[in-house]
Amino acid sequence: MSNNIRIGIIGAGGNTRSRHIPGFQAIEGVEVTVLANRSRESSQRVADEFGIRRIAESWEDIVSDPEVDAICIGTWPNLHAEATIAGLENCKHVLTEARMARNLEEAERMMAASRAHPDLVAQIVPSPMSLALDGTIIKMLKEGTLGELREIFQTHTGCQSVGADAPVTFRQDRALSGNNILTMGIMHEMTQRWIPGRPEWLLSDAMTYTTQRRNAETGAMQVVDVPDSVSILGRYASGLRLIYHFSGVESGESRKESRLNGSRGSLRIDLAKQKIYFAKGGSEEQELVEIDPDLQGGWRAEADFVDSIRVGAPVTLTGFEAGVEYMRFTDAVHRSLSDRAGRVVL
Repeated sequence: MSNNIRIGIIGAGGNTRSRHIPGFQAIEGVEVTVLANRSRESSQRVADEFGIRRIAESWEDIVSDPEVDAICIGTWPNLHAEATIAGLENCKHVLTEARMARNLEEAERMMAASRAHPDLVAQIVPSPMSLALDGTIIKMLKEGTLGELREIFQTHTGCQSVGADAPVTFRQDRALSGNNILTMGIMHEMTQRWIPGRPEWLLSDAMTYTTQRRNAETGAMQVVDVPDSVSILGRYASGLRLIYHFSGVESGESRKESRLNGSRGSLRIDLAKQKIYFAKGGSEEQELVEIDPDLQGGWRAEADFVDSIRVGAPVTLTGFEAGVEYMRFTDAVHRSLSDRAGRVVL
């Protein structure tokens, strides 16, 4: 392949329009050449907005198009596995939106297709919340600043599900979103970046407070089968405790933070304000941590994807291996909630 890369877009949701299409169009030698959205009309609107010269009747037309070198999948999770596998089998590099899939089985099929085509790049859009902070956090952990790691907390709350009159979203529809719940997968992907390995077991509890919501497109009432609130406890082999809480029914100021507690100190990571605070062991006072500019990351999903295609740069944010791991965690939470069997071994 020459350095010119032709991208086909499958699904043009908010993230695709705000990040992926502009990101690709900003790279020299990259052309977004064709697009397929949910309808011909919506495809044409997006094509006109971004100067994309062709639209396709279906996503299948894009994966089989000989004038497309790579595809960007910006759909809901229900299509990620099918479109990814079809793209790879048609010799297309693949960048797929997160979450990787609806469940672990789909994610493992995507991984198998990727391994069957090792010459093709397969990448997942990374969790963006901590990109600027990851390098500094990982450095402090490796240097032993916190000592023996004892607890990790992940919390993200909001009030989007408080009102019963709010229409159902794709995130509340299991057929579209699968076993994913709120921002659980995004937050656990961050944990995976910071802490090697996986929990040995977990225990979950959840609640759906509004069990039916109106479908905005059809006007009909629809069953909501994805929780409004979930809490998770887990344990690593080292003794590290995992405590997560995600909620869509918390009114007031949203909480979006991580905490890492160790024997020598603690980190409070304010994801909303993009700041890290450190407190020495036994102290109630905290100090602002200076972000190491040499380790400060940022949004590079489209540029990283192109670099991997052009020069073979390894995929780190985010590879299919990491995606399979967070889908393993997601399925374990689902099993814990479904079976009511207590602890689930990962």
